[in-house]
Amino acid sequence: MSTEQEILSNCKTIAIVGISSNEERPSHIIGKYLINQGYRVIPVNPKETRVLGETCYPNLKAVPERLDLVNIFRRSEDVEPIVDQAIIIGAGAVWMQEGVKNEQAANKARQAGLKVVQDRCIMKEHRLLSSLDHPISYNV
Repeated sequence: MSTEQEILSNCKTIAIVGISSNEERPSHIIGKYLINQGYRVIPVNPKETRVLGETCYPNLKAVPERLDLVNIFRRSEDVEPIVDQAIIIGAGAVWMQEGVKNEQAANKARQAGLKVVQDRCIMKEHRLLSSLDHPISYNV
């Protein structure tokens, strides 16, 4: 099983760091998608108060529940402090969205026992893995 499959199968509560209330932003679209797929999404953005009908927290330490996964929508150079917080709060994994990559932060997360995905879209991966789980049958 790939790291992506493990994370998507085992992580049910996902913090989305950098989520936007703007319905046209990828973070909002992906948050809504994940909710529709049955995941619990916790918005994290100090500039927002509510996103997708949920209280939005200023940082990971402020979230009052356990997080299985921290999904990061921030620039690559801004990732390390988020990973540090993910380690402190005991998250199980960090997922850096497509275009987001920080080897130093990824290595730090792995050394702390977290699973790590970089530069991948969680929605695209979920759709791909879901299609593999339920292949289309052309037998009639």
